[in-house]
Amino acid sequence: MPRASLSLAPALDRIAADIDRALDALLVVPDDPRAPLFQAMRHAAIGGGKRLRPLLVCATCELFNIDRAAALRVAVAIECMHVYSLIHDDLPAMDDDDMRRGKPTVHKQFGEATAILAGDALHALAFAVLADERTHPDPFVRADLTLELGRASGPDGMAGGQMMDLAAESTSFDLAGVTRLQQLKTGALIAFCVEAGAIMGRVAPDGRTGLRGYARDIGLAYQIADDLLDAEGSAAAAGKKVGKDAAAGKATFVSLLGAERARAQAALLVEQAIAHLRPFGPEADLLRAIARYTVERDH
Repeated sequence: MPRASLSLAPALDRIAADIDRALDALLVVPDDPRAPLFQAMRHAAIGGGKRLRPLLVCATCELFNIDRAAALRVAVAIECMHVYSLIHDDLPAMDDDDMRRGKPTVHKQFGEATAILAGDALHALAFAVLADERTHPDPFVRADLTLELGRASGPDGMAGGQMMDLAAESTSFDLAGVTRLQQLKTGALIAFCVEAGAIMGRVAPDGRTGLRGYARDIGLAYQIADDLLDAEGSAAAAGKKVGKDAAAGKATFVSLLGAERARAQAALLVEQAIAHLRPFGPEADLLRAIARYTVERDH
């Protein structure tokens, strides 16, 4: 059987091109003093990155025959939110990283003040895109998308997970604590990507259970793979510094389980995720391939 990463390559290439094209149109650099802000946003958001979150959005939207142009608007909003989190995560006050996606981090290239503003602006842009009627004609759908992104990125989601991650440098987390941390920091936004496709398809909340299970499992598998790459991978392949968690003394899935048990757990989570898609036929094959890709990737 071919590796999912190989069969997924055309879809990844297509979503990367689509997202870059959309961001290029959204982030036209003005001829005024705001220019450095837009340049910083473009530096962070355009080019590089796996674009896995946008691909999850579009793959889920395909289950419900959502127009790709509308799906891409949601995908762009989520990518803006994700990139904002990376800019702030890289700041000296957080992880203090020099490289991201194979190029200098925003604060290294543009300074800390501009980096903070670039992150803030991308955060705001995410909600502006979702709330625009071009994303969906139904205001209730747009409101639901906006509400769920707020939950996924706020204190009960990504920001809360980041706070736990900062605390991890001085607090010893057990496996349950690390799982909770990663479910918030990484898993919440990944889960929203899948939830957003169901919202666009007007699927009632009680009809999203299987998709939520799929998202929960691939979110954890993705983070275990990240921990393995941080412990065993190369900075050249990752496009960022590796070995950071061990250097900071943070508990991870790898440090708590060991590499082999962590790898086996990730594989089990992928199979569980795929099992959640049993109600769907070939239209969910892209989601199945994405699940396998989460543990096969090298960056």
